[in-house]
Amino acid sequence: MSARAVRTAVAALVAAVAVAGCGAGGDQSSGGADDGRVTGTVTVFAAASLTESFTRIGKDFEAAHPGSTVTLNFAGSSALANQINQGAPADVFASASPTNMTTVTKAGAADGAPSVFARNQLVIAVPRGNPAAVTGLADLSRPGVKVALCANQVPCGAAARTALDAAGVTLTPVTLEQDVKGALAKVKLGEVDAALVYRTDARAASADVTGVEFPESARAINDYPIVALRDAPNPDGARAFVAYVTSTPARAILAEAGFQAP
Repeated sequence: MSARAVRTAVAALVAAVAVAGCGAGGDQSSGGADDGRVTGTVTVFAAASLTESFTRIGKDFEAAHPGSTVTLNFAGSSALANQINQGAPADVFASASPTNMTTVTKAGAADGAPSVFARNQLVIAVPRGNPAAVTGLADLSRPGVKVALCANQVPCGAAARTALDAAGVTLTPVTLEQDVKGALAKVKLGEVDAALVYRTDARAASADVTGVEFPESARAINDYPIVALRDAPNPDGARAFVAYVTSTPARAILAEAGFQAP
């Protein structure tokens, strides 16, 4: 074979390998595209109190990143942290308190340091019309007043305990719920006279409940941290979603819902 023929054969082989390599890397079903675009599914584990806001933010993220799909899993932050540490496949964790975020970071499950993107404050949620005439925390300890709280390990429960201690109020709730939406549901269903929930949740349910402000809530403001996860199936999507949550459009959605800026 002539030298020219050899060079031609080698060039053809190199081209064939290059084409095959491009084909092998073309499946982007769970990750970012090779050109830097974010595609595939981004799975976000988020505190229940973020339900309304993150649902909107997720849709806006998808619009900003064609080819991406945001899958949201809402629950109490403590339950989500445990699921992540047990290996549940997730790209992003947004917690309603630094305490539950620390559970994830100490286990080495975070990709980098979390950042606080919002803050939230408690109110007393009562049924429309406030039939029990609740005006402050002291009223929650009156005989016959039925109160729902979040469980102590849940951020809204820990915040409630801090606020009650600050007010010197002792009470026995009729139920301890695993997330703030559970406590709020008890009010909406008329099963309790009041519940301590976040201001944002009371606002989202304003057709059914009224949020009663109380001064001690200033002693129990929760920071909301967010982080991409180390074992994220879609690491590019995870980092992009975390960045989007701190963007101006997302901050506007959070502010509209009643969240405070960090």
